[in-house]
Amino acid sequence: MKFKDFGLNETLLDALFHMNFEEATEIQEKAIPYILSGKDLIGCAQTGTGKTAAFVLPTLNQLSETPSEGVQVLILCPTRELAIQIDQEIQGIAYFTNASCFAVYGGGDGVSWEAESDALKGGADVIVATPGRLLAHIARGYVKFDTVKHLILDEADRMLDIGFFDDIIKIIAEIPEERQSLMFSATMAPKIRNLAKEILKNPEEISVAISKPAEGVTQKVILAFEEQKIGIVHSVLRDKDDFKAIIIFCSTKKKVESLARKLLQKGYACQGISSDYEQQARELALRDFRSGKIRVMVATDVMSRGIDIKGIDLVINFDVPGDAEDYVHRIGRTARAKSKGMAVTLVCPDDMFKFGKIEQLIDRVLEKEQPPAEIGEGPQWGESSKGGRAPRKKGEHNKISDRANKDKKPRREHPERTPRPEGAVPNDTPKKKREPSKYQQIFDALPNTKKPISSEESSSPEE
Repeated sequence: MKFKDFGLNETLLDALFHMNFEEATEIQEKAIPYILSGKDLIGCAQTGTGKTAAFVLPTLNQLSETPSEGVQVLILCPTRELAIQIDQEIQGIAYFTNASCFAVYGGGDGVSWEAESDALKGGADVIVATPGRLLAHIARGYVKFDTVKHLILDEADRMLDIGFFDDIIKIIAEIPEERQSLMFSATMAPKIRNLAKEILKNPEEISVAISKPAEGVTQKVILAFEEQKIGIVHSVLRDKDDFKAIIIFCSTKKKVESLARKLLQKGYACQGISSDYEQQARELALRDFRSGKIRVMVATDVMSRGIDIKGIDLVINFDVPGDAEDYVHRIGRTARAKSKGMAVTLVCPDDMFKFGKIEQLIDRVLEKEQPPAEIGEGPQWGESSKGGRAPRKKGEHNKISDRANKDKKPRREHPERTPRPEGAVPNDTPKKKREPSKYQQIFDALPNTKKPISSEESSSPEE
């Protein structure tokens, strides 16, 4: 479906024309008509499907047709990077309109705080914010949300994972009940439906390509021991020298720092990024990565959702993600907009069970490869593809049993009895008679009222 078929105003169509947007994606085709009609909506779509434009276009269209003073649209999202990206996309589309947008997120200085407060007092039509930073402004008492007509929650599942449920409810209490509410999420877990019941009124529901990697992604799996991973990454980067934009995902911030440092020592144009980095350093790293100054970005899952960087050739999962959904988001960084890309996942024995869950989610069993010959043989997959643990190598201890027996006290060894000397006489000294207790003495002193049993009464009826 083409954008001109939605009935958008000419100003937005001119903006889309200059941005080379002509064909709508599936999520846009399904969501835009509902949003234009003013209905509440809950949309489920994976990253890279164009859902940002799916809510930005119809919302800007409504703003251009009914201009008003003050903040008209409030968009909540989980991270600073996503807030910046949404703000940039809105400003690109709204360039030909009179709508203004401002991003409110943490990590800035006093100057940015003042600029944010001015925007929240009514100086911008659209506010894109992270919940924590926005609540800090609301606590000061000057935020004016009485004119808000549209509430949008993007990456709602991620916000709930981070723990923003209470913050979201507090923020929504500050805006009018009469509004259009939209919620977009990559998953449709029960907690998302509970949140939808809290903030949406008779919503329409659409779902697009849930938890399925893009068709253009070539997925490879290499079985590796932990100590082999760095050598495999070096081998992949060397063999894929024509790949210009690469993201490597690690499970911890400590691993990000360590791997980035080792790749720099090997001469790669590399940069690490995680929540430990200052906001200015993160923005500089993203800018250098987009421009091609940095070829390899090593990151935690802060980069797996919502960050729109075009032209990524390769994604390497240095660690298997703990959540199967995050695997889809990670490899969704490549092969965007119907392009081609590659995803390589390194699976160690401890991660085989988790990767089995990923295969169940994507409904596909991937071929398992061994590391390059110069690195050595990796572990065997064994029964892990069925959800079990990989078999132990010969001579390896059972770690579960070891943990269970770790604090168990050793059995006490009894000393050997000394044999009785030959001719010795056994000790026949009688044991000292034990004195009855006071309770026994009282019982014995009680009168015997029990009737003696005769021989007739004692015999059994069967006898």
